[in-house]
Amino acid sequence: MLARVAGMPVDLSATAVVANAWRAAQEVRAYLERRILRPEGLSFAGFSVLFNLWVWGPTETRALAASMSCSRPTVTTVSGTLERAGLVARHGDERDRRLVVLELTSAGLRTIEDLYPRFNAGEAALAAKLSPEERQTLAGLLRRLVVTTREAADDG
Repeated sequence: MLARVAGMPVDLSATAVVANAWRAAQEVRAYLERRILRPEGLSFAGFSVLFNLWVWGPTETRALAASMSCSRPTVTTVSGTLERAGLVARHGDERDRRLVVLELTSAGLRTIEDLYPRFNAGEAALAAKLSPEERQTLAGLLRRLVVTTREAADDG
């Protein structure tokens, strides 16, 4: 890469930050999906829907899409799969019937309550080699990168 960009006005430290954040996110997602979610018949997106509904309660699909950093059609597709599995239910918003609200079913609640401790154990295994201070620093820096990225998207 250095040979390709020699002489170009580029910020290689920014490339390193973004490329490593992207690679880390992809590796973490793949590991958790492969080791914990797939055996339960869930994708990472499916888990994300269940987790968000567990934390926030019944939620409109636009809000879920924003929370998951994905498109509303993605939430619709994933929620359809979860609905067929009996894990979520969808209904019209009481104020605006054009909007769709998702909520956990009792089976969905049991699933996420059983699954989350195992998911978190996977997260803990991945973070095990970081000291408590390193974990806090890394989490703060990544959060700042997320906020900066969202601010840049809002400006553009």
